[in-house]
Amino acid sequence: MAANTEDFVIVGAKSSDANEHIAKPALSFWQDAWRRLKLNKLAVVSMWFLIFILGFAIVSNIFVTQNDANSFDSDNVGKYKNLPPKSGLPIPGWNGKIKEPGATESTDPYANSNVKKNYLFGTDTIGRSLGKRVIVGLRISLLVAISATLIDLLIGVSYGVFSGWKGGTIDVVMQRIIEIMSSVPNLIVVTMIGLLLGSGVTSIIIAIALTGWLSMARQVRNMTLSLKERDYVLAAKSLGESSTKIAIKHLIPNMAGTIIVQIMMTVPNAIMFEAVLSAINLGVKPPTASLGSLISDAQSMLQFYPYQILIPSAVLVLISLAFILLGDGLRDAFDPRASED
Repeated sequence: MAANTEDFVIVGAKSSDANEHIAKPALSFWQDAWRRLKLNKLAVVSMWFLIFILGFAIVSNIFVTQNDANSFDSDNVGKYKNLPPKSGLPIPGWNGKIKEPGATESTDPYANSNVKKNYLFGTDTIGRSLGKRVIVGLRISLLVAISATLIDLLIGVSYGVFSGWKGGTIDVVMQRIIEIMSSVPNLIVVTMIGLLLGSGVTSIIIAIALTGWLSMARQVRNMTLSLKERDYVLAAKSLGESSTKIAIKHLIPNMAGTIIVQIMMTVPNAIMFEAVLSAINLGVKPPTASLGSLISDAQSMLQFYPYQILIPSAVLVLISLAFILLGDGLRDAFDPRASED
Protein backbone atom coordinates (compact mmCIF):
# COMPACT_ATOMS: atom_id res chain seq x y z
CA MET A 1 0.00 0.00 0.00
CA ALA A 2 1.46 3.32 -1.01
CA ALA A 3 2.13 5.78 1.78
CA ASN A 4 0.08 8.94 1.87
CA THR A 5 2.61 11.82 1.85
CA GLU A 6 -0.02 14.18 3.17
CA ASP A 7 0.22 12.38 6.54
CA PHE A 8 3.86 13.47 7.00
CA VAL A 9 4.64 16.84 8.54
CA ILE A 10 8.06 18.57 8.58
CA VAL A 11 9.00 19.17 12.21
CA GLY A 12 11.15 22.07 13.41
CA ALA A 13 10.74 24.48 10.49
CA LYS A 14 7.84 25.93 8.62
CA SER A 15 9.76 26.62 5.42
CA SER A 16 13.09 25.92 3.73
CA ASP A 17 14.06 29.58 4.24
CA ALA A 18 13.94 29.10 7.99
CA ASN A 19 16.40 26.22 7.73
CA GLU A 20 18.92 28.52 6.04
CA HIS A 21 18.56 31.31 8.58
CA ILE A 22 21.71 32.02 10.65
CA ALA A 23 20.77 32.96 14.19
CA LYS A 24 24.02 34.80 14.95
CA PRO A 25 25.34 37.27 12.36
CA ALA A 26 28.84 36.69 11.05
CA LEU A 27 31.31 39.28 12.34
CA SER A 28 34.59 40.40 10.87
CA PHE A 29 37.74 40.37 12.99
CA TRP A 30 37.47 44.11 13.74
CA GLN A 31 33.74 43.94 14.49
CA ASP A 32 34.31 41.07 16.91
CA ALA A 33 37.20 42.95 18.56
CA TRP A 34 34.99 46.03 19.00
CA ARG A 35 32.25 43.85 20.50
CA ARG A 36 34.70 42.41 23.02
CA LEU A 37 36.15 45.83 23.82
CA LYS A 38 32.71 47.24 24.65
CA LEU A 39 32.34 44.57 27.32
CA ASN A 40 35.30 46.05 29.18
CA LYS A 41 33.81 49.14 30.78
CA LEU A 42 37.13 50.47 32.12
CA ALA A 43 38.69 50.26 28.67
CA VAL A 44 35.74 52.07 27.07
CA VAL A 45 35.83 54.84 29.69
CA SER A 46 39.60 55.14 29.18
CA MET A 47 39.14 55.33 25.41
CA TRP A 48 36.63 58.19 25.61
CA PHE A 49 38.77 59.94 28.23
CA LEU A 50 41.81 59.80 25.92
CA ILE A 51 39.74 61.00 22.95
CA PHE A 52 38.58 63.97 25.04
CA ILE A 53 42.15 64.70 26.24
CA LEU A 54 43.61 64.52 22.71
CA GLY A 55 40.82 66.69 21.34
CA PHE A 56 41.22 69.19 24.16
CA ALA A 57 44.99 69.32 23.65
CA ILE A 58 44.49 70.16 19.96
CA VAL A 59 41.72 72.72 20.47
CA SER A 60 43.53 74.38 23.38
CA ASN A 61 46.11 75.77 20.95
CA ILE A 62 43.48 78.35 19.99
CA PHE A 63 42.78 79.84 23.44
CA VAL A 64 45.90 78.93 25.49
CA THR A 65 49.14 79.68 23.67
CA GLN A 66 52.60 79.00 24.98
CA ASN A 67 53.20 82.72 25.42
CA ASP A 68 50.06 83.00 27.57
CA ALA A 69 51.31 80.22 29.83
CA ASN A 70 54.77 81.75 30.18
CA SER A 71 53.69 85.36 30.72
CA PHE A 72 53.60 87.02 34.14
CA ASP A 73 53.51 90.52 35.60
CA SER A 74 57.11 91.25 36.56
CA ASP A 75 56.02 94.35 38.53
CA ASN A 76 53.58 92.40 40.73
CA VAL A 77 55.28 89.03 41.28
CA GLY A 78 54.79 89.28 45.04
CA LYS A 79 51.07 89.94 44.54
CA TYR A 80 50.31 87.01 42.25
CA LYS A 81 52.84 84.35 43.28
CA ASN A 82 51.78 81.11 45.01
CA LEU A 83 48.05 81.85 44.93
CA PRO A 84 46.08 78.72 45.85
CA PRO A 85 43.35 77.25 43.60
CA LYS A 86 40.10 79.19 43.81
CA SER A 87 36.90 78.14 42.08
CA GLY A 88 34.58 80.73 43.63
CA LEU A 89 32.71 77.95 45.44
CA PRO A 90 33.09 76.91 49.10
CA ILE A 91 34.94 73.71 48.19
CA PRO A 92 37.72 72.68 50.61
CA GLY A 93 41.06 72.99 48.85
CA TRP A 94 39.48 75.06 46.06
CA ASN A 95 38.24 78.04 48.04
CA GLY A 96 41.35 80.22 47.73
CA LYS A 97 42.55 79.67 51.28
CA ILE A 98 45.88 78.19 52.33
CA LYS A 99 48.10 77.98 55.37
CA GLU A 100 51.14 80.14 54.64
CA PRO A 101 54.61 78.97 55.77
CA GLY A 102 54.96 79.75 59.48
CA ALA A 103 51.24 80.52 59.96
CA THR A 104 48.96 78.60 62.31
CA GLU A 105 45.70 79.31 60.50
CA SER A 106 44.58 79.39 56.87
CA THR A 107 44.41 82.77 55.19
CA ASP A 108 42.99 84.12 51.95
CA PRO A 109 45.89 85.44 49.81
CA TYR A 110 43.42 86.77 47.25
CA ALA A 111 41.85 89.11 49.80
CA ASN A 112 45.17 89.99 51.41
CA SER A 113 46.77 90.94 48.06
CA ASN A 114 43.56 92.45 46.61
CA VAL A 115 43.54 90.00 43.68
CA LYS A 116 40.21 90.17 41.85
CA LYS A 117 40.79 87.30 39.41
CA ASN A 118 40.22 83.69 40.44
CA TYR A 119 42.85 81.14 39.40
CA LEU A 120 41.16 77.75 39.18
CA PHE A 121 44.46 75.88 39.62
CA GLY A 122 46.40 78.61 41.42
CA THR A 123 49.69 80.21 40.39
CA ASP A 124 53.34 79.22 40.60
CA THR A 125 56.30 80.86 42.34
CA ILE A 126 56.44 83.85 39.95
CA GLY A 127 52.71 84.35 39.44
CA ARG A 128 52.06 82.37 36.26
CA SER A 129 48.71 80.61 35.91
CA LEU A 130 49.23 76.97 36.82
CA GLY A 131 46.14 75.95 34.85
CA LYS A 132 47.53 77.40 31.62
CA ARG A 133 50.93 75.84 32.24
CA VAL A 134 49.37 72.42 32.86
CA ILE A 135 47.46 72.70 29.55
CA VAL A 136 50.65 73.59 27.66
CA GLY A 137 52.55 70.90 29.57
CA LEU A 138 49.90 68.35 28.57
CA ARG A 139 50.37 69.28 24.91
CA ILE A 140 54.16 69.02 25.11
CA SER A 141 54.08 65.67 26.93
CA LEU A 142 51.59 64.20 24.45
CA LEU A 143 53.62 65.56 21.53
CA VAL A 144 56.78 63.94 22.86
CA ALA A 145 55.08 60.62 23.67
CA ILE A 146 53.13 60.27 20.42
CA SER A 147 56.05 61.38 18.21
CA ALA A 148 58.42 58.94 19.93
CA THR A 149 55.83 56.17 19.63
CA LEU A 150 55.41 56.78 15.88
CA ILE A 151 59.17 56.50 15.42
CA ASP A 152 59.12 53.31 17.51
CA LEU A 153 56.35 52.01 15.27
CA LEU A 154 58.30 52.69 12.08
CA ILE A 155 61.60 51.24 13.30
CA GLY A 156 60.16 48.37 15.33
CA VAL A 157 57.76 47.08 12.67
CA SER A 158 60.33 47.33 9.87
CA TYR A 159 63.05 45.67 11.92
CA GLY A 160 60.77 42.91 13.24
CA VAL A 161 59.23 42.05 9.85
CA PHE A 162 62.62 41.98 8.11
CA SER A 163 64.17 39.81 10.84
CA GLY A 164 61.30 37.33 10.96
CA TRP A 165 60.89 37.15 7.18
CA LYS A 166 64.57 36.54 6.40
CA GLY A 167 65.15 34.07 9.23
CA GLY A 168 68.34 32.04 9.49
CA THR A 169 71.63 33.77 10.23
CA ILE A 170 70.23 37.25 9.57
CA ASP A 171 67.48 36.71 12.14
CA VAL A 172 69.95 35.37 14.71
CA VAL A 173 72.29 38.35 14.31
CA MET A 174 69.46 40.89 14.44
CA GLN A 175 67.99 39.32 17.58
CA ARG A 176 71.39 39.29 19.29
CA ILE A 177 71.62 43.03 18.60
CA ILE A 178 68.25 43.53 20.32
CA GLU A 179 69.36 41.42 23.27
CA ILE A 180 72.54 43.47 23.69
CA MET A 181 70.57 46.72 23.60
CA SER A 182 67.96 45.34 25.98
CA SER A 183 70.61 44.35 28.53
CA VAL A 184 71.18 48.04 29.30
CA PRO A 185 68.29 49.64 31.26
CA ASN A 186 66.28 52.00 29.07
CA LEU A 187 66.45 54.78 31.62
CA ILE A 188 70.24 54.81 31.50
CA VAL A 189 70.28 54.88 27.69
CA VAL A 190 67.68 57.66 27.56
CA THR A 191 69.61 59.69 30.13
CA MET A 192 72.92 59.30 28.30
CA ILE A 193 71.38 60.28 24.97
CA GLY A 194 69.73 63.23 26.67
CA LEU A 195 73.09 64.35 28.03
CA LEU A 196 74.65 63.96 24.57
CA LEU A 197 71.94 65.82 22.64
CA GLY A 198 71.08 68.37 25.30
CA SER A 199 67.68 69.60 26.44
CA GLY A 200 64.77 70.30 24.11
CA VAL A 201 61.70 68.61 22.68
CA THR A 202 63.50 67.15 19.64
CA SER A 203 66.31 65.63 21.69
CA ILE A 204 63.80 64.06 24.11
CA ILE A 205 61.85 62.49 21.23
CA ILE A 206 65.03 61.04 19.72
CA ALA A 207 66.28 59.77 23.09
CA ILE A 208 63.02 57.96 23.87
CA ALA A 209 62.54 56.64 20.33
CA LEU A 210 66.00 55.07 20.10
CA THR A 211 65.21 52.68 22.96
CA GLY A 212 61.43 52.19 22.73
CA TRP A 213 61.34 50.16 19.51
CA LEU A 214 62.96 47.01 20.94
CA SER A 215 59.77 45.55 22.40
CA MET A 216 57.83 46.35 19.24
CA ALA A 217 60.47 44.63 17.09
CA ARG A 218 60.32 41.48 19.22
CA GLN A 219 56.53 41.24 19.06
CA VAL A 220 56.41 41.85 15.31
CA ARG A 221 59.22 39.36 14.62
CA ASN A 222 57.39 36.62 16.56
CA MET A 223 54.17 37.28 14.65
CA THR A 224 56.05 37.28 11.33
CA LEU A 225 57.57 33.86 12.05
CA SER A 226 54.07 32.50 12.60
CA LEU A 227 52.31 34.27 9.73
CA LYS A 228 54.87 33.55 7.01
CA GLU A 229 53.98 29.86 7.11
CA ARG A 230 50.27 30.48 6.51
CA ASP A 231 48.70 29.29 3.27
CA TYR A 232 47.81 32.74 1.96
CA VAL A 233 51.40 33.92 2.37
CA LEU A 234 52.76 30.81 0.64
CA ALA A 235 50.23 31.35 -2.15
CA ALA A 236 51.36 34.96 -2.58
CA LYS A 237 54.98 33.80 -2.81
CA SER A 238 54.03 31.19 -5.41
CA LEU A 239 52.33 33.88 -7.50
CA GLY A 240 55.55 35.88 -7.55
CA GLU A 241 54.66 38.65 -5.08
CA SER A 242 57.68 40.55 -3.79
CA SER A 243 58.61 40.39 -0.11
CA THR A 244 57.70 44.07 0.36
CA LYS A 245 54.19 43.58 -1.06
CA ILE A 246 53.64 40.45 1.02
CA ALA A 247 54.66 42.36 4.16
CA ILE A 248 52.38 45.32 3.38
CA LYS A 249 49.38 43.36 2.08
CA HIS A 250 49.43 40.23 4.24
CA LEU A 251 51.79 40.33 7.22
CA ILE A 252 51.31 43.78 8.75
CA PRO A 253 47.47 43.88 8.40
CA ASN A 254 47.20 40.50 10.15
CA MET A 255 49.34 41.62 13.07
CA ALA A 256 47.63 45.02 13.40
CA GLY A 257 46.00 43.99 16.68
CA THR A 258 49.34 43.20 18.30
CA ILE A 259 50.85 46.44 16.99
CA ILE A 260 47.98 48.57 18.33
CA VAL A 261 48.22 47.00 21.78
CA GLN A 262 51.98 47.58 21.81
CA ILE A 263 51.45 51.24 20.88
CA MET A 264 49.03 51.69 23.78
CA MET A 265 51.69 50.38 26.15
CA THR A 266 54.50 52.46 24.62
CA VAL A 267 52.82 55.86 24.98
CA PRO A 268 52.63 55.89 28.81
CA ASN A 269 56.24 54.68 29.00
CA ALA A 270 57.29 57.60 26.80
CA ILE A 271 55.35 60.04 28.98
CA MET A 272 57.09 58.72 32.11
CA PHE A 273 60.54 58.87 30.46
CA GLU A 274 59.88 62.51 29.52
CA ALA A 275 58.95 63.25 33.13
CA VAL A 276 62.15 61.60 34.38
CA LEU A 277 64.31 63.57 31.94
CA SER A 278 62.61 66.78 33.03
CA ALA A 279 63.23 65.89 36.67
CA ILE A 280 67.00 65.77 36.04
CA ASN A 281 66.99 68.97 33.97
CA LEU A 282 67.27 67.20 30.61
CA GLY A 283 63.71 67.99 29.58
CA VAL A 284 62.25 70.90 27.68
CA LYS A 285 64.02 74.23 27.86
CA PRO A 286 62.57 76.83 30.29
CA PRO A 287 60.22 78.61 30.28
CA THR A 288 58.42 75.97 28.17
CA ALA A 289 56.50 73.63 30.45
CA SER A 290 55.83 69.91 30.27
CA LEU A 291 54.13 67.80 32.92
CA GLY A 292 57.53 66.48 33.99
CA SER A 293 59.10 69.93 34.28
CA LEU A 294 56.12 71.24 36.26
CA ILE A 295 56.51 68.39 38.74
CA SER A 296 60.25 68.95 38.93
CA ASP A 297 59.92 72.70 39.51
CA ALA A 298 57.33 72.22 42.27
CA GLN A 299 59.26 69.64 44.30
CA SER A 300 60.86 72.25 46.54
CA MET A 301 57.43 73.74 47.33
CA LEU A 302 55.70 70.46 48.16
CA GLN A 303 55.55 71.12 51.91
CA PHE A 304 54.06 74.60 51.64
CA TYR A 305 52.19 74.62 48.30
CA PRO A 306 51.33 70.97 47.53
CA TYR A 307 48.82 71.87 44.82
CA GLN A 308 51.67 72.95 42.54
CA ILE A 309 52.91 69.36 42.30
CA LEU A 310 49.66 67.46 42.89
CA ILE A 311 47.78 68.93 39.91
CA PRO A 312 50.33 68.09 37.15
CA SER A 313 51.02 64.75 38.87
CA ALA A 314 47.32 63.86 38.81
CA VAL A 315 47.10 64.70 35.08
CA LEU A 316 50.20 62.60 34.36
CA VAL A 317 48.89 59.61 36.34
CA LEU A 318 45.39 59.74 34.83
CA ILE A 319 46.67 59.85 31.24
CA SER A 320 49.17 57.05 31.81
CA LEU A 321 46.54 54.93 33.59
CA ALA A 322 44.04 55.48 30.78
CA PHE A 323 46.52 54.30 28.15
CA ILE A 324 47.38 51.22 30.22
CA LEU A 325 43.72 50.30 30.84
CA LEU A 326 42.87 50.79 27.16
CA GLY A 327 45.88 48.68 26.20
CA ASP A 328 44.72 45.87 28.48
CA GLY A 329 41.23 46.08 27.01
CA LEU A 330 42.53 45.99 23.44
CA ARG A 331 44.78 43.03 24.24
CA ASP A 332 41.78 41.04 25.49
CA ALA A 333 39.62 42.20 22.58
CA PHE A 334 42.12 41.11 19.93
CA ASP A 335 42.67 37.72 21.61
CA PRO A 336 40.09 35.26 20.23
CA ARG A 337 40.63 32.97 23.22
CA ALA A 338 39.28 35.67 25.55
CA SER A 339 35.70 34.98 24.55
CA GLU A 340 33.10 35.27 27.27
CA ASP A 341 30.92 32.68 25.58
